[in-house]
Amino acid sequence: MQKVDSGGTAIATDADIKSIFGHIDSEKLLTILSLRPTIAEIEEASMWLSGDADVYGASEPVKGNASHIITILTAEEEDDPGAG
Repeated sequence: MQKVDSGGTAIATDADIKSIFGHIDSEKLLTILSLRPTIAEIEEASMWLSGDADVYGASEPVKGNASHIITILTAEEEDDPGAG
């Protein structure tokens, strides 16, 4: 059951993750869910991945679960020298 709270700290569900990232590989989805990220952390990772660094400031590093989510979603890009 999802923990509901008004501060953006509700634990993200698979539906939340899919609504933010669109189609996502089921293995990556399960890995992200295992982190028990909040909706705010999913949104932070999404903003960073879309290049919206100005939202948090270019000098602000992404930390915690948001950083882990970015790593999960970009793992294939880093492993594949032909990507990008």
